[in-house]
Amino acid sequence: MKYKGNPNYKHDTPYSTGVLITNLGTPDAATPKALRTYLGEFLSDPRVIEVPKLVWWFVLNVFILNTRPKKSAHAYQQVWTDNGSPLMDISIKQLNAIRNILEQTQDQPIKVELAMRYGNPSIKSALEKLQAANCNRILVFPLYPQYSAATTASTFDAVADVLKTWRWIPELRMINRYHEHPDYIMALANSIEAHWQTHSRPEKLIFSFHGLPKHYFLAGDPYHCECHKTARLVAEKLGLEKDSWQVTFQSRFGPREWLQPYTDMTLIELAKQGTKHIQVICPGFSADCLETLEEINMQNREFFTEAGGEEFSYIPALNDNEDHIQALTNIIALHIQGWEAQKDDLAKRLERAKNMGANA
Repeated sequence: MKYKGNPNYKHDTPYSTGVLITNLGTPDAATPKALRTYLGEFLSDPRVIEVPKLVWWFVLNVFILNTRPKKSAHAYQQVWTDNGSPLMDISIKQLNAIRNILEQTQDQPIKVELAMRYGNPSIKSALEKLQAANCNRILVFPLYPQYSAATTASTFDAVADVLKTWRWIPELRMINRYHEHPDYIMALANSIEAHWQTHSRPEKLIFSFHGLPKHYFLAGDPYHCECHKTARLVAEKLGLEKDSWQVTFQSRFGPREWLQPYTDMTLIELAKQGTKHIQVICPGFSADCLETLEEINMQNREFFTEAGGEEFSYIPALNDNEDHIQALTNIIALHIQGWEAQKDDLAKRLERAKNMGANA
């Protein structure tokens, strides 16, 4: 195996600290062809689908990728904007805001790049940008507040797959959860209170998190516990009564049991029991995407109203809200502590290198 070096390296180039912001990903377009490519990559990840490889390959390629892309493309078309994918549009805004704050507040060169676990920009391309910027230290920050092997650990796998092909491996750190960080909890509470100023308080506040197969939880994945802790801390911050809020799980896929209670079934049941006013927030999503804008704010809104509910509102993800960006940058600043700015005299370093035969 040939390991990749940095042919453009120069001895008088200052070292930088790299920050890699990642999220799940999005198709390049809201078309069946683009969805087939995206879903093929996503659903081929063994961290996402823990099924024997040969069996799953047959199911995925013979059945799912021949039927699901068209349906998923239609769903994406409901939320696609002039700027393309909502997740990508918001992620770029988050990147620029985080980059701006870090460049102003850190006493060392900071390079911040964005990558998606599936789709574009790829983790490989973003890491290569950091390599080209002479980043000898890289902090990986997946924007998943609650840890799961299917999300955070999968990101680690993708980063490791790239770095194991490099000749010069950077010093590496990774943030693998921030579900209870005070700034994150405060940002969520603030967003809920801001929503109440224009929509009033609901009878029931639903904390809807992305689902996970139940057997992942039984195998030791901490995701379920961390979701409940996030919701409890936000409820405590808001001073909510115990019966005024509830945790549910959405976006299940396939026939096996997932974490319960399910968001859609819960909303239908609450409406049938006479609950008229519901609000839903999705704290596990750092940016609005298909699962929040189409699944929650369209599909689940319809489920609730058709079952007898009257008032439904979705509380947007934290996106690029000021307090969310500040929370994220505070978390980054915490994790790069100890990575001090380089003190080398670059001109002398170059001179010494040339005296030993280096070209640059």
